[in-house]
Amino acid sequence: MIAVVQFGGSNCDRDAVRALEDLGFDAERIWHEDELPAETTGIMLPGGFSYGDYLRGGAMAARSPIMETVRDAVDDGIPVLGVCNGAQVGCEAGLTPGAFTTNASARFQCEHVYLRVENADTKWTDAYDEGEVIELPIAHGEGRFEIDDEGYEELESEDRILFRYCDEDGNVTDEANPNGSRGNVAGILGESESVAVLMPHPERASLPELGSTDGRGVLAGFDS
Repeated sequence: MIAVVQFGGSNCDRDAVRALEDLGFDAERIWHEDELPAETTGIMLPGGFSYGDYLRGGAMAARSPIMETVRDAVDDGIPVLGVCNGAQVGCEAGLTPGAFTTNASARFQCEHVYLRVENADTKWTDAYDEGEVIELPIAHGEGRFEIDDEGYEELESEDRILFRYCDEDGNVTDEANPNGSRGNVAGILGESESVAVLMPHPERASLPELGSTDGRGVLAGFDS
């Protein structure tokens, strides 16, 4: 069972459950003050505005009681995926390095973007080919990925960058970077391949009626 953790202010938890169920997974929303069910085989930290982004996106949710259990689950090899606000929570909780901060535009941005698959040899990306371009929506005001030089070099040398923002032809340019993220980074791995965070929303591009199924490959990582 995939536990979709619901914080006060989450607004993509139902979307995540619907998308995961459409892929054949058993998924359930779990309130952040409750325990993870014993049958948990995966954890998703969904998008939204946990605690109204008070202090900064994800900062308070990262200190919610359930996150200690999530860290223990990571140590046990249970896969964890953080999306949008969930990516902010993941970084704030130390599951992945770096931080997501205010967009370079200082505006909330809701639009479709192109992503280039940088590493197709992970559980979260093995449905794609390296260099493949997919299209996912974003909806965030604090999506700019920042990390120090040492951390960035480590991500690159260990091939832990999953996606970069690009144009339709796969060119990674400043113009294709919607929020000013360092190196156009849109998604990364933690120290373990079982943990990933990304700012775009795969669950919003997973059903034919949504106009795109490009995100299904990311969510399918819970089964690999």
